[in-house]
Amino acid sequence: MKRVCTVCARGGSKGLPNKNLRPLMGKPLIAYSLIQAKASQLFDKIAVSSDSDEILDLAGKWGADYLVHRPKELATDEAPKLPVIRHCFSETERLSGEIFETAVDLDATSPLRHVEDIRASVRLLEEKKVSNVLTGSPARHSPYFNLVETDERGTVRLIKSWPAAIVRRQDSPVCYDMNASVYVWTRRALLDKPTLFNADTLLYVMPAERSWDIDSDLDFKIVSFLMREAADR
Repeated sequence: MKRVCTVCARGGSKGLPNKNLRPLMGKPLIAYSLIQAKASQLFDKIAVSSDSDEILDLAGKWGADYLVHRPKELATDEAPKLPVIRHCFSETERLSGEIFETAVDLDATSPLRHVEDIRASVRLLEEKKVSNVLTGSPARHSPYFNLVETDERGTVRLIKSWPAAIVRRQDSPVCYDMNASVYVWTRRALLDKPTLFNADTLLYVMPAERSWDIDSDLDFKIVSFLMREAADR
């Protein structure tokens, strides 16, 4: 069974400019996903998609097999990620002349994942024979207890209701935050069913300390702290 790993890293970022190139513990942020992909020993090819020549050049130096230039329409602030992954996957098949049965996307801004998180997510997909697998972590807030929304009048209400009153968060149904760290699809699901949620989508649960996604300067500082703490153990 052939597998491909994609890493999608746009040049622009409003929350944290040039975040994919930003040094983190001596390495550019994007390097962590490439190092983890190689260390997993799962992939026949690793591809990076970007609209930035600087990112693509750096990705090549850190071991990417294919450098995919992202079209302008897929590099805007409004562009969703799924079409970007599909484009990168399809371009890698075209450039390599190979067919990949399993597609894995590693988020470039999730450096705290472990290699075993990648392996376990792929194993879950291939053993259960489902369309796709997402990763997430136990939610810090519950839509049944302390996650609220407001209506057009500004009135506050819980996002989800439960037949009986829930007075402790621990008594609410278990919920998860999607952490965007690892996405796994079968080839057919990625190309024929362009959605994150299918009838058989499964979740691989990661602990909170490995689920930080860097979108802001605060996120970067927290991830830096966690990495330094781990290095000092």
